[in-house]
Amino acid sequence: MSSLSIQTLGEEYGFGSTVAGLTEPMIDDPAVREELQAAFEDRGLLVFRGVEGHAMQLGISRVFGALKEHPLASVRKVEGQPLIVDMKHEPGESSLFEIDGEVLSHWLPWHFDHCYNDTLNRGGVLRAVKIVPEGGKTAFLDGVEAWERLDPKLKEKAEGLNVLYRLELDMKLRFGKPQSYKVLNIPSYSQKVLKDSVDMPRAVHPMVFQRASDGRKVLHVSPWMEEGVDGHEDAEGEAVLGAVIEAMIANATPYYHSWRPDDMLAWDNWRMLHAVTGNAPQYTRAMQRTTILGDYGLGYWEHGEALQRAAAD
Repeated sequence: MSSLSIQTLGEEYGFGSTVAGLTEPMIDDPAVREELQAAFEDRGLLVFRGVEGHAMQLGISRVFGALKEHPLASVRKVEGQPLIVDMKHEPGESSLFEIDGEVLSHWLPWHFDHCYNDTLNRGGVLRAVKIVPEGGKTAFLDGVEAWERLDPKLKEKAEGLNVLYRLELDMKLRFGKPQSYKVLNIPSYSQKVLKDSVDMPRAVHPMVFQRASDGRKVLHVSPWMEEGVDGHEDAEGEAVLGAVIEAMIANATPYYHSWRPDDMLAWDNWRMLHAVTGNAPQYTRAMQRTTILGDYGLGYWEHGEALQRAAAD
């Protein structure tokens, strides 16, 4: 009998489950894989307890799909593990922010991964290698819940709109930022990453879409890296985009994960937004992430559809 235990995160959350009792040999069991896949699709976020190491991270990741390398070559990888992104933040070498009067390192705003690409990866699996004594939480916000809680008048305005995104690491947020927010330092490493993307066009993704699996709608807007509404880079478009983002964050019941050394998180990148709370600058925080291949088929490069039509004429 399987020792796998899948439980909801808590009554306050309409998403997310904890997974306990998973061992490496169990990953190859078709029944276990099917149970994990169903939970992933239904809950959007799985918190694995009691799992450690690269082999386990890769094994869990492959339950949900094939893996892909990060689309930007300059993004750091774990030595000997080209499919695992290395996100190590050392004192003096990391981004710095002042948020509500507190200086924080490695703070990240709400976003979904690879919004600056035309294709959208299925998800990710994250593990902690070096945990900070305080802060450093990874937060998740559910796009299904966000849509259900959105004011009907805003729903009507949001449906059918597409959002423009471009890779941006200077953290010049326009909407959804903390009340008191200052960027104090952006590391030189970020500029190296940006050089990889200098010729990339803007990507376009729907503000709202309907899930094929269950018909539920998802509000899916990344405040980080957005550049406006496609076809409405005007006052009207800005007003709708800003109102939707602010309402999405204000109405959310986010989950904040406090890391333990034997935790891993798997999330649905087509549904969830995530963020990082940041930590005191004197501490090292090291995380490692895999990227699950996939695409929901709704994103495209700006003007791409028009170019395709012209080529067909």
